[in-house]
Amino acid sequence: MKVLIVGGYGTFGARLARLLARDGRLTLIIAGRSLKRAQALCDRLDGAAERIPCVLDRSADLSAFLMRERPQVVVDAAGPFQTYGDDPYRLARAALSAGADYLDLADAADFVAGVAELDPLAREKGRCALSGLSTFPALSSAVVAALATGLDRITAIRAGVAPSPRAGVGANVVRAIASYAGKPLPVLRGGERVQRPAIIDSLRRTIAAPGGLPLQNTLFTLAETPDLKLAPGWERTEDLQDLWTGAGPRPELLHRMLSGLAWLPRWRLLPDLIPLAEVLHWGSRTFTWGEHRGGMFVEVEGEGPAGPARRAWHLVAEGDDGPFIPSIGAAVVIRALADGRRPQPGARSAAGAVSLADYEAAFAQLHIRTGVWDAPAADWPLYRRALGPAWETLPEPVRRMHTVRGERLVRGRAEVERGGGLLSRLIGAIMGMPRAGADVPVEVRFTEADGIEVWRRTFADQSFSSRQSLGRGRSEGLVVERFGAIGIAMAVTVEDGRLNLHIRRATFLGVPLPGFLRPRLETFETVDARGRFVFDDRVSMPLAGLIVHYRGWLTPVEPEPD
Repeated sequence: MKVLIVGGYGTFGARLARLLARDGRLTLIIAGRSLKRAQALCDRLDGAAERIPCVLDRSADLSAFLMRERPQVVVDAAGPFQTYGDDPYRLARAALSAGADYLDLADAADFVAGVAELDPLAREKGRCALSGLSTFPALSSAVVAALATGLDRITAIRAGVAPSPRAGVGANVVRAIASYAGKPLPVLRGGERVQRPAIIDSLRRTIAAPGGLPLQNTLFTLAETPDLKLAPGWERTEDLQDLWTGAGPRPELLHRMLSGLAWLPRWRLLPDLIPLAEVLHWGSRTFTWGEHRGGMFVEVEGEGPAGPARRAWHLVAEGDDGPFIPSIGAAVVIRALADGRRPQPGARSAAGAVSLADYEAAFAQLHIRTGVWDAPAADWPLYRRALGPAWETLPEPVRRMHTVRGERLVRGRAEVERGGGLLSRLIGAIMGMPRAGADVPVEVRFTEADGIEVWRRTFADQSFSSRQSLGRGRSEGLVVERFGAIGIAMAVTVEDGRLNLHIRRATFLGVPLPGFLRPRLETFETVDARGRFVFDDRVSMPLAGLIVHYRGWLTPVEPEPD
């Protein structure tokens, strides 16, 4: 089966080609304005699919090109779809007229909604035209459908995508953002359709697949997506009161600069930011500090048989795997066509065209982790709230140790090592860290009230206390532990049955500490061969080195919680 990918060597076209290259049933026609770049991609692709580079300019005679190459599927992965001019469906119309199925990776609301004008032609030819096989609306609608299972109605939907700062955002993506930045977009607020400024209206979220290392708390600003037009494919949206979609590009400083520039069109000082698109693209390629990780969240609120419900689906993609996500939907549909499973003829939005199960199967082949958060029960302990469904994957002694209600006491033995430098000893004294020693008796008294846990640790005759609670604001989704004037916000993760803690933020007297002053924490909890709860905590700091390292075991000495 011949698959023509227009924009085939671009950011997302190239990744679609890589997803399909191992399928020996396919011939991939990699098309664009540069034969050299198309050939270079064909040379790099690894797999059994035949690859053909070619030159294609969408302003040329598309019918003649399609009649010559005779593809069965045409994919538009070029864009920006917001700026396709007076005849935006020229390629789609030509593909259908030539008897090919048409797919695109559009994320422009008007473009995706308007593809329905080709429905009579698509039905006449017995072919499909699916627009928006991208993160929005194909993946987002699949997630909403999954989250809505069992709910009687949906009242709110919010979603956002946060690409890695090193994702290599394409020039066309930047140009699309520049075309609508600062302009009013329709959102739902309290059941009313209102206009809010793109790339200015904002919210913050911490994206964390349950049990995995979260992204840093991220600023999201309103972005144009087909979802804002309530694209078909979502069920039970008649009671929808709130709808918002956004993007969280990083580093945040660059995002805030873009948000500031968006006020120029907002105040009508410029018609749009397209004249600055090249500079913005250069900035996105140049200023790439921060974690090489990306993510996405989709959250819904509604009513179920048990009353109000709130669910959220989070995705975290490591390294270069995030940019594959917008191409996965098209790859799923193309493989289905190769299998002889054809979508219903017609032209429509791709919302609902691909199931979340199909996406999850593709994520399993990549470094992508996902999970669903449900509203926690009122009596859940602190660490269960922080871990969500990953809590159940922990060994029972670890879960029992962190199930604190009221007051309880545990005892054991530990080995304590302290840093020897002057600065290390000073910081350790401020934090109340124990003295060094071997086979030191340990006692930990837990006290819980209103979701806050106080841990009083006693090593031999020396005690120190800390308070732990679930973070808010910039520390959302983290466990915050306070030692006097020092506060640390920790991500709680689970790997191979071990509970791990990772410092994500730190404060001194409430003032955030920069990375070069932030403590370093290497902590895990698990079970030893005797079934005992064991811990290993190592705290160090830049310049000071090791502060304290203690490891040992603990067992309960009071009645277990119910």
